[in-house]
Amino acid sequence: MIRVLIVDDSSFFRKRLIEIVNNDPDLELAGEAQNGKEAVRLVKELRPDVVTMDVEMPVLNGIDAVRQIMQVAPTPVLMFSSLTREGAQSTLDALDAGAMDFMPKNFDDIARRKEEVIASITNKIKELGRASRYGAFASAKKAFVEHSQSAGSRSSLHSSQATTSFTSRFGASTSSSSLNKSYQKDTTSSFARPSILGSSATSTANKISTSGPTLRTEPLNKTLPGAMNGPVSFAGRTNNYQLLAIGSSTGGPVALQTVLTGIPANFPLPILVIQHMPEAFTGPFAKRLDQLCHLRVVEAKEGDLILPGTIYVAPGARQMLVAEGNGKKPYLHIIPSPENLNYRPSVDITFGTAAKVYGSKVLAIVLTGMGHDGEKGSGMLKSSGSVVWAQNEQTCVIYGMPKAVIDAGHVSKILPINEFTQEIIQEVSK
Repeated sequence: MIRVLIVDDSSFFRKRLIEIVNNDPDLELAGEAQNGKEAVRLVKELRPDVVTMDVEMPVLNGIDAVRQIMQVAPTPVLMFSSLTREGAQSTLDALDAGAMDFMPKNFDDIARRKEEVIASITNKIKELGRASRYGAFASAKKAFVEHSQSAGSRSSLHSSQATTSFTSRFGASTSSSSLNKSYQKDTTSSFARPSILGSSATSTANKISTSGPTLRTEPLNKTLPGAMNGPVSFAGRTNNYQLLAIGSSTGGPVALQTVLTGIPANFPLPILVIQHMPEAFTGPFAKRLDQLCHLRVVEAKEGDLILPGTIYVAPGARQMLVAEGNGKKPYLHIIPSPENLNYRPSVDITFGTAAKVYGSKVLAIVLTGMGHDGEKGSGMLKSSGSVVWAQNEQTCVIYGMPKAVIDAGHVSKILPINEFTQEIIQEVSK
């Protein structure tokens, strides 16, 4: 059984989470705490497998509590936060501090005991608990202390050395049986090539592609101090890559920081990022990446031309399609997500539509994450002649998404998280 410590200053929310844990045969309540200070003490005393943590609490807030837990007794932490921009900022701070994943704090859904919400909570707790059992935190204390000493502030994550140190704590080695499919919706099973979007979304996309979008462009002259304009040169490259696309979920925000902060300012490809996140979170996440990366980072908008020099983050609660109409350059078509899709945004949808537009000219990467999103889209990319890489099991927080594309035979290279940047640069510069 996976032992859970519940931390929240709301007695109502604690009781609801306790009920959820007590009603699941695979979970056991290790204890409860009303503030971050109590949480740190109880983690040391009780040694739970997973901690659920509120952000805003008296005495010691959730972010500082996570930092202390990672120093004294590294343990997987699942954050609960409000669906606001302030909540998003705090959650991203918690992920920087060492939390592994987050969920929206929705009192109404918990109060009504909606089965989908309960299944989502228990599934995440179980996956994080299994990651802990399989040694994800064996060297976490040393790695996090090193990061804290070298980073100094969040902006110093711009250094690849700091991000590598920070993410090295994720040494999870989960087994294939660790994916609890009884709780995981396989919403991609209805995707059939070439109609990966389903009838309603495909119809909408067809209308847009024939009528042409309202295109908009943005200045691409952003330069950060110390940007890596050399010694990397892409001038003589002979490969046909025109797009880099990256999909991720649980553990993705930190993994993406590790990969993207080292991409040089003269990188010749546009980059699409599909990270499973709520609607209120993707804007602040893009803004944070923009502060850390040499390339310009934006939350994708309808009609954005897909141009070099920019990283486009798929907006939460919607789907990001790659489209091409009336002889114009490829652009992003943002649509409301069909209700039958569990992933909003979905890696499958973006990868699949990229395969239709770019054919063999995509380098796609699947990073850490729960579930199977990306498997169908990666298959379409491979069938079109594009290249797919995946993160290795040892450095994934959750090995679900990379494992799915690897097991399906779509992947040509498997890498630890701290080697992706160098390999991407070498591959594209050939």
